[in-house]
Amino acid sequence: MLHIDQKTYTTQNGTTIIVLTLTGRLDTTTAWQFRVKLQECLYTFSRHVVVNLGRVDFIDSSGLTSLVAGMRDADKVNGSFRLCNLLPAAKVVLEITMMDSVLEIYENCNDCFNHPDARGTIFSPRRGGDPCFPDTEAGL
Repeated sequence: MLHIDQKTYTTQNGTTIIVLTLTGRLDTTTAWQFRVKLQECLYTFSRHVVVNLGRVDFIDSSGLTSLVAGMRDADKVNGSFRLCNLLPAAKVVLEITMMDSVLEIYENCNDCFNHPDARGTIFSPRRGGDPCFPDTEAGL
């Protein structure tokens, strides 16, 4: 089973960014659910998506395929697709398959938004208690 929490953030220049926090396994039985949600976000809400994998303890080949497809879908709409908070088990899968050199992976959510190519400042819709952003604003 996979639970997907979706939050929307807006930069000071008006750019919308969707953060998807996954909980569970990203595998054969859940990859399609994730893929559909990701496409909905990219084509309906924003072309900029961050996937927080801090609660995903297992990724198989189907899950990996859905992540690569997400990157390609974001490229098609001139957007961005970033991963963060990988647990050791998930990180190993990306390293073994060498996808860690293809996908944009960051240590935590704040690092995603403090990337050198980033523009503007992201504002959390809710101060405090948000696992992606501390009480301070994150640079984007």
